[in-house]
Amino acid sequence: MQMAPQMGYDRAITVFSPDGRLFQVEYAREAVRRGTTAVGIKGKDGVAVLVDKRITSRLMEPKSIEKIFQIDTHIGAATSGLVADARVLIDRARVESQINRLVYDEPIGVEALAKKICDFKQQYTQYGGVRPFGTALLIIGAEDDRTRLFETDPSGALLEYKATGIGAGRSAVMELFEEKYREDLNMDEAVLMGLEALYKAAEGKVEAATTEIGIIKLGDKKFYKLTEKEVASYVERMKAAVAAGKVEKGEKGEA
Repeated sequence: MQMAPQMGYDRAITVFSPDGRLFQVEYAREAVRRGTTAVGIKGKDGVAVLVDKRITSRLMEPKSIEKIFQIDTHIGAATSGLVADARVLIDRARVESQINRLVYDEPIGVEALAKKICDFKQQYTQYGGVRPFGTALLIIGAEDDRTRLFETDPSGALLEYKATGIGAGRSAVMELFEEKYREDLNMDEAVLMGLEALYKAAEGKVEAATTEIGIIKLGDKKFYKLTEKEVASYVERMKAAVAAGKVEKGEKGEA
């Protein structure tokens, strides 16, 4: 039986197909597209990441699912895709951050760290016997007088955004941000817009117990995760806006 033309480029090693595609990288991106929705959004006075943890069973402990991580005092990250792969990248990022402090006696730059992680991910797309990381990261940070938001891809590429999303609900998230995002949002408004994006992507199934939020404010340049009580307060405010007709429910099938 004759195999499909792509099969020879679809095995254990990542090689180019005749039309210039890397199928293993594309499959890694598909793992991200099937992951939980994560959003990042910048305001004029800070930056935030929000994740819908997608609890699949009432027997699961929501606290045991971690999708937002602190990397350094001024840098955090949200993940979507294979959780185990993401944990390896987070550990690598923390090591790179500490190396920079030991060698240069200063915190690592947000873009410098994002590039180091992407360099590490890119290595796994060109050597035999390894596979690409099936996860994407949203890396946020603060430096000087501005905040940064980077999206990393399984291929090792990175882009900087004002607002973006990764995971299953990306299309719904980006549609909302394209329509409503403003650069003059304060931190409070940015978090509420991020929750609105998750609400649209998840077809209205956003709950405080299954939502994680990480924030960095320009005032102190410190990353921290909101407590359950703080998250619940934001979720209630977002739902009040829904009840008032200010937020539309997402289309079925977006997430």
